[in-house]
Amino acid sequence: MSWLNWFWDEHQLLLQQCFSIPFGFLFYFLATFGFLSLRCRYLYMCIGGFILAVITMGIYSILLFTSVFIFVVLVCTVDHRSLHKWVFGVQMLWQTLCHIFLQYEEFYQPQLVLAVSSLMLITQRVTSVSMDIQDRRLTLSLNGLSLSESYEVLLPVISYILNFTALLGGPLCIFAHFVSFIEGIDVNPPPNPSCVVSVKLVQVFLLEYLRYSFLLIVNYTYNSNLIYGVISMWAIAMVLRLHYYAHWQISECLNNAAGLGFCGTKAGCTDWSGLSDGGFWVTESSVCISEFARRWNATTANWLRRLVYKRCKYFPLPLTFGFSLWWHGLRVGHCIGFSIWAATVNVDQYIQRNWLPKLSAAWMKAICVSLSWITTQIIITLKTLRYNLIWTVSIMCEYVISQHLVFRVLQTSSNREL
Repeated sequence: MSWLNWFWDEHQLLLQQCFSIPFGFLFYFLATFGFLSLRCRYLYMCIGGFILAVITMGIYSILLFTSVFIFVVLVCTVDHRSLHKWVFGVQMLWQTLCHIFLQYEEFYQPQLVLAVSSLMLITQRVTSVSMDIQDRRLTLSLNGLSLSESYEVLLPVISYILNFTALLGGPLCIFAHFVSFIEGIDVNPPPNPSCVVSVKLVQVFLLEYLRYSFLLIVNYTYNSNLIYGVISMWAIAMVLRLHYYAHWQISECLNNAAGLGFCGTKAGCTDWSGLSDGGFWVTESSVCISEFARRWNATTANWLRRLVYKRCKYFPLPLTFGFSLWWHGLRVGHCIGFSIWAATVNVDQYIQRNWLPKLSAAWMKAICVSLSWITTQIIITLKTLRYNLIWTVSIMCEYVISQHLVFRVLQTSSNREL
């Protein structure tokens, strides 16, 4: 029993997502065979999310239901032209209060941690809907409607916010895509997702196996030797990142099981990558820090770009990372990590824009790309482990100086060849 308790504690969220996958398959088959009406499909998603929240979060699920209730009240009472400001302000205030409550909780409460994490995902969905209304992509007017008509209008929105396939781990699906999927699954259903879900479950197992392999590296290299110390730091950061990759992959499995995430056929193979927060190989192969930032937690990155970056006339990059820091809870460790990330992304964008285009030979670009990948891994390691600001400044200076020196050397070599 002690082994089972350890296994449950170590993989609790993964197992909760795994136990939800059969209900995703059940929705897919009931909907595609016509056993669920349109209203029943929305109710299945909504009630499934309600039950999942109560089972996994207990009393703390009230934090999520309060957020949904507040959003519905704002939709019913606030003019659509100012709805986004109200939704954004009230939702972030509520989320901040929950983060403060979590930080000052005397004892560690896994259910509270999970509830606050899910609340962050609900913030993404409610602000996405409010931005759609502000940008006139969605009309959500309840003026002059009866109670039953208002229910029909609000049901898709509530179902989208409490959708059980995205409640615990995302990824963020655009509201219009969600509605299109629910309304069209019986008319134009995606192919059977059993095969792709099985493959991705195997990938989750491999990611967890790889994570424990890196833990062995950490145990082996943990001593005072400088080289071993650097390897140990990199391995610890990789262990933490693999934890995210595994959870993103299991969330993809749950969404795919319900039929979400299918985006057509490419080269004769079905493509189920429509809802993905980032794969291990694609993200870790990023050759520059700005590319890594776009690929890491991709749907959240797109949400931040739409919510903050594209709407800010001045200093969009610092404000985007600043808001991301606020959204994550304003912890001291996060302040250090996001300071590293924002500063290095800014420097990297300058290098990519002004230095690399001047290199003509392929071998020169290959050297710069290799150096950039190594530096990216170092920066992400420091960001993940949240080292102090002295390390941040030193790494930034090292990055700029090394890139500048390599660029000068390669330019001199190219001139001699000519």
